[in-house]
Amino acid sequence: MSTSQVTALQGIRVLDFSHALAGPYCTLLLADYGAEIYKLEPRSGDMGRGWGPPFQGGESSFFLGLNRGKQGISIDLKQPAGLDLCLRLIDSMDVLIENFRPGAMDRLGLGFEALHRRNPRLVYCSISGYGQNGPSRDEAAMDLVVQSSSGLLSITGTEDGESVRCGYGVTDVTAGLFAAIGILLALRAREITGEGQYVDISMLDSMISTMSSNYMSYLGSGIVPRPMGTAFPTVVPYRVFHTRDGAIAIAVGSERLWSAFCRAIGRSDLEQHPDYATNAARIHNRAALEPLLDSIFRERPIAEWVEKLQAAGIPASPVRDFQQVAEHSQSQARRMFPTLDHPTAGPHRVTGSPIKLSATPGSPRAPAPLLGQHTGSALEKLLGIDSQTMAALRARGVIFE
Repeated sequence: MSTSQVTALQGIRVLDFSHALAGPYCTLLLADYGAEIYKLEPRSGDMGRGWGPPFQGGESSFFLGLNRGKQGISIDLKQPAGLDLCLRLIDSMDVLIENFRPGAMDRLGLGFEALHRRNPRLVYCSISGYGQNGPSRDEAAMDLVVQSSSGLLSITGTEDGESVRCGYGVTDVTAGLFAAIGILLALRAREITGEGQYVDISMLDSMISTMSSNYMSYLGSGIVPRPMGTAFPTVVPYRVFHTRDGAIAIAVGSERLWSAFCRAIGRSDLEQHPDYATNAARIHNRAALEPLLDSIFRERPIAEWVEKLQAAGIPASPVRDFQQVAEHSQSQARRMFPTLDHPTAGPHRVTGSPIKLSATPGSPRAPAPLLGQHTGSALEKLLGIDSQTMAALRARGVIFE
């Protein structure tokens, strides 16, 4: 097999019990890089199948985007025969992932301890709002709630203090990222020990970790941070300004950039001004400097400012909407909006793979599955179940396609 045909996660099998966003985002990443993802759904399907509009050919756009590249299997775990099928599938898996409330999988007889005894090499990953221990363990959690409980909402909003939800499901996606990292770490450890282990991912823990710089500022100063709009507490200027015909984001993160910035905006006099010559001085005099810069930016159109600033090496960008991003030449060059063809939704664009590997690249490999679409083929491949037995299982409602 040539290197171009090898995938980074080739041969890794994942039984995916997850639903909604956090777990499916994790397995989306694993699927893009070659893992075999067997998405196990109840007869009612993943709740994400109903999240819309928009729908394409009756399929939720949300679901299509999060579940591409996975094989869909449907088994009734409430029937003993269905649970037995599931356990037999687990025998052939490298990874199991779930994001139910803590304790739910134990009640099904599918908790880590039971499955570790059955398949000691299994890496078992649980994603939950607050983790598997602690006083908040059993609290219900969704993205907005954890944005609030983690402190994110307290620093995200307008400068007059109004809280604003982060525009995407940041706590779910961040937990999904850490779940993927945790699974890969556990698989690496298995190469050494020969055994799988339990991966406990909390949305709360994930957000605290990703806000490390914010929390370190608080822990170092004792000052509780507040919303600052698009501004940044420890760098000035670093925010969105309004030009004559649009908004532009700039980030002047060093004194070298400050010098280049002053020259680019035609205000060299500001470079060594005692109120603005250092970042500490600019933070102290933020209330005077930012309105001054805003008035300067309003004098010219955004295209002119972007050209001047980028030519000077200043990080700067127009505030783009989704249509502008999807149509941008950089997004196209990076293959970030490829097209897949679904049996009912038809051709549709999805987001691309973010990690560019030179020898074993990832990519969206197949569209999202129909409910139970691969039940028969997966059971035949993994368990060797013949067509007659399969038909009997369908007739009893143990499996469905």
